[in-house]
Amino acid sequence: MNPLYYVGAFALALGILITVHELGHYSIARLCGVKVLRFSIGFGRPLWLRRFGPDRTEWVLALFPLGGYVKMLDEREGEVAAHELHRAFNRQPVARRFAIVAAGPVANFLLAIVIYWGLLIYGMEELRPLLAAPATGTPAAMAGIQEGELVRAINGKEVQTAQELRWTVAQTAVERGVLTLETVNERSEINVRRVDLAGLAGEVDASLMDRTGLTLYRPRLDTVVGTVGDGSAAGKAGVLAGDRIAAIDGKKLADWSDMVEAVRGLGGKHATLVIERQGGTMELGVDIALVDEGGHQFGRLGVTPLTDPRLRDRLFVTARHGTADALGLSIVQTWDTALFSLKAFGRMITGELSWRNLSGPVTIADYAGQSARMGMPHYVKFIALISISLGVLNLLPIPLLDGGHLMYYTAEVIKGGPLSERIMEIGQQIGLAILLMLMAFAFYNDINRLFG
Repeated sequence: MNPLYYVGAFALALGILITVHELGHYSIARLCGVKVLRFSIGFGRPLWLRRFGPDRTEWVLALFPLGGYVKMLDEREGEVAAHELHRAFNRQPVARRFAIVAAGPVANFLLAIVIYWGLLIYGMEELRPLLAAPATGTPAAMAGIQEGELVRAINGKEVQTAQELRWTVAQTAVERGVLTLETVNERSEINVRRVDLAGLAGEVDASLMDRTGLTLYRPRLDTVVGTVGDGSAAGKAGVLAGDRIAAIDGKKLADWSDMVEAVRGLGGKHATLVIERQGGTMELGVDIALVDEGGHQFGRLGVTPLTDPRLRDRLFVTARHGTADALGLSIVQTWDTALFSLKAFGRMITGELSWRNLSGPVTIADYAGQSARMGMPHYVKFIALISISLGVLNLLPIPLLDGGHLMYYTAEVIKGGPLSERIMEIGQQIGLAILLMLMAFAFYNDINRLFG
């Protein structure tokens, strides 16, 4: 996959999130009677500028797209005509200023709620929480979990999808707590398994499920071809649906995953396939395609396996909810995700959770591209997750962020008057240092993930 696909998916998601965030500030500022001078997506030199509305507000797309701002009439930034003083931001009561600043993060949370609400009504086909045999020594193995057990409930709460399982495992890993799983095996026997996550290292990353032993069941599929992609390497070589691929370059294949592993290492090379077709055997030469996805190169044949429909029913579930139930669940999901982000950040500060969990733009772009490849519902769900993260980040009490301004306004209410310019200046310097440190950690983690 072209890297530009990942960049494009990331840019689109970022553009949507920044626009929604700044529209939150803009809408409440207008509602409070504050004059808005400029609405900018990005920083630096304007690439596109138009003036709209009764106040001739400047709407701008700027050179550097990692952020945005709403510039309001303010005496601290320039002279304000006497007849417009009542519309200046700095002349507004504390409650109005607080509402205008808080509206950005709130808009991000509302966007997530709307997205989750729509997805819960629409329904997404997702993997069931059907477990594979856990690796020896993992918490799941010590809990007695066996291959083929389906998780029905976690800590007394019903679950339907593997995503719900992953989410609960991540939350519990941050708390270093214990999972109580209710499972049912292939013989319809119900078991209660206690999985202790206290001994895990303080990282909530892509390897978390492997480290807990709660990996998903992968059926052993025969190497019989179900579909052949148009224009694929297999199609050009003459592979047909129903063919059984017995060997590649003399290596006999045990199952479909064995074939996938062999093909991945042959990207850009010519290989010989041994094909079993209608009781006979033949050899086909194939030029295996070399694809690049997320900075990783591997081979692709362009075929999918033939599967039993009953197996698909066992592996996948589509969960749909009514309008009212979906709204309630979307609010809970947004709240839980925001709270989880805050807890994780707090534990990174105290050292209970590794700073390697902090992700930068490269990692987020990779996730954006991967989710976009999975389909629109998954991409939209990714946008909701990042929207929550952006809302939480902006509410942190760090000067330069929205949360820093809210901290100033809270201090103003307690003190009975605004803070001095000197204190706010020192705060800005501290906030800049903290943000630069966080950015450095995030980029360092990105580089490690990219080359690790």
